Amino acid sequence: MTITQTIDIPADRRITVPREVPTGPVILTFTPAQTSVKSPEEIAARDRELFEKHADELNAEAEDVLSYQNMYMDEIDK
Repeated sequence: MTITQTIDIPADRRITVPREVPTGPVILTFTPAQTSVKSPEEIAARDRELFEKHADELNAEAEDVLSYQNMYMDEIDK
């Protein structure tokens, strides 16, 4: 038996289990609900941070792609 229910955890962290849940050993899984939606500014800041963190890798990859394009164009021009 699986019961899925979204609830708000009160400040005292006490929850009530539905009567449908049998007594005895059970496994509870808690997954925080995603309640905060990031603003466009927060998303842009996160993207900027990720770009700056990986800028060297991204530049190396771009140069690699461009070198292959240049080799291809050189072959076409022959």
